[in-house]
Amino acid sequence: MTRPLLLVVDPDLDALARTEAELARRFGADFRVRGESDSTVALQQLELAATRRDPVALVLADPWLPGLTGAELLRSVRTLHPDAARAFLVPWGAWADGRTAEAILRGMSMGDIDYYVLEPWTSPDELFCRTVSEFVQAWSRTVENRRREVVVVGAARDPRGHAVRTLLTRNGIPHAYLDRGTPEAVAVLESVAAPAPTDRDGPLVIWLAALGGRVLLDPTDVEICQAWGIGTDLTGPDGAEVREVDLVVVGAGPAGLAAAVYGSSEGLSVLCVEELALGGQAGTSSLIRNYLGFSRGLSGAELAQRGFQQAWVFGARFVLTRRVTAIEPLGQGDGFVVTVSDVGQVRARAVLLATGVAYRRLGVPSLEALTGSGVYYGANVSVAHGLTGAHTVIVGGGNSAGQAALHLRRYAADVTIVIRTPDLSATMSRYLIDEIEASDTISVVGNADVVGGGGDGWLSEVVIADRTTGERRALPADGLFVMIGAEPHTSWLPAAVVRDRWGFLVTGADLRETGSWALERPPGAHETSVPGLFAVGDVRAGSVKRVASAVGEGSVVLSEVHQYLALLDAGRRSEPSGRSEPSRPPEPPDGAGAENAPSASSTSSTGAAGRRG
Repeated sequence: MTRPLLLVVDPDLDALARTEAELARRFGADFRVRGESDSTVALQQLELAATRRDPVALVLADPWLPGLTGAELLRSVRTLHPDAARAFLVPWGAWADGRTAEAILRGMSMGDIDYYVLEPWTSPDELFCRTVSEFVQAWSRTVENRRREVVVVGAARDPRGHAVRTLLTRNGIPHAYLDRGTPEAVAVLESVAAPAPTDRDGPLVIWLAALGGRVLLDPTDVEICQAWGIGTDLTGPDGAEVREVDLVVVGAGPAGLAAAVYGSSEGLSVLCVEELALGGQAGTSSLIRNYLGFSRGLSGAELAQRGFQQAWVFGARFVLTRRVTAIEPLGQGDGFVVTVSDVGQVRARAVLLATGVAYRRLGVPSLEALTGSGVYYGANVSVAHGLTGAHTVIVGGGNSAGQAALHLRRYAADVTIVIRTPDLSATMSRYLIDEIEASDTISVVGNADVVGGGGDGWLSEVVIADRTTGERRALPADGLFVMIGAEPHTSWLPAAVVRDRWGFLVTGADLRETGSWALERPPGAHETSVPGLFAVGDVRAGSVKRVASAVGEGSVVLSEVHQYLALLDAGRRSEPSGRSEPSRPPEPPDGAGAENAPSASSTSSTGAAGRRG
């Protein structure tokens, strides 16, 4: 395979030489390093690489190239090499130059660049190399070839193949998906002695190249997770089952992961159960650019994986691909029995619900029949490669829809966003709207509904109708992504858990207003009508739809959990005398709620899992 290209374009010959030398020193063994001082010549090199299908990992360009500017060159890279990272190369101190700062801000808002890189000024320049390494590492995750940790071989546009890719992506498992019948796929199947290597309709094959070369044929999700070492049962590191914990967290979205991190780091035994995959709805976001501390942005899957690893290091246990089917309160101070599908029952002193919400269905039978075959609920960024050159439609106007459109436009021939409102201004962040408006491959159809569509085994068209005139028209579509709002799934909870009219869980001070809180002490800000059962994230009534809010709620709720558990312990100590007066919760132990979390009696207006993040 041709070594991937690292291209730097700078009219300053001395600066160009320094940058080339630093790239060659650190990356020259594995990448082709090339420098150009002329933007026209650089563009010719990029066009030649596209013709030859040679990989391009990163292009660095001076913003003020003569002729074709840096922004114009990098805009061409976006089309020629969608996976390549693109950045302005600027000298130290350039952030103080108003013209350069404006070019960087405009380049990012227009989607021409991913970020900027400071020129190396010494050697070795570890800051420069670290920045380039981060770009290269992100690019490497997009490479579809047989030299990956996990290689999946399946039929092109296969619903089960799509589900497996989503599972792997959402759980942070590096992989490549090869279509059966292609030379790369045949080579892999022959090398692992898989059945029917040249058959385009053979079994789904997963080759765990990094784990001793184990091969799985048509595996279930549970088998895939178990093979990779992801927990799917209650077995601890010592081989014994864990059936009693301090806290069960239901859901591993941003709120649930934050709670697992803070709970386990503060000494609680924590079990987190997730039915689908890490990250919740946020895990499907291709790029979250407004999360504090990540100026270049990060994907929802990466954020979830970082949170998972952090919680795991602190000792939290995870059970994935399993569903909590029942929660039974055992009485005042006796905790809960939590039933987990295919696993059994777990005893918990407290329970935290972070189950989030699920996207609403379109309700169009012809499209529902093609779910997984061109029709997807949520962003499903893992299928973008399979839609190269395709026509795609997104239904919805929130931030998740905007992020999905910007990701899809890197591969698809065109992207159409269909919304019920006249424009995006009321539902989407401005930075996303600016980038969408600047794209020549994304169009927005306002005041419209998706009312029909279909295809022969795979989606081929979507029918939309004007909400005012009723006029209908068909759009060619190989992929339809539905993000039209969400609703909670809380009907399985005990009847004593108070919900609002939409099914969201009522917590904190709102309980007292409804008259559904019976104890003398006030409820915690995130406590439901059942003492000891807490709710954070999208499932909570009045939550704010932002990732940062979800993480905030998942962290501050632990202060309330600590106070509740301390209350139980105090009550038990008073039992021999026959008196237990939990009218005022005791203070949490030292270290609990280390970020000035509110007391159990305070009211929080912070919300939860953020698609507007």
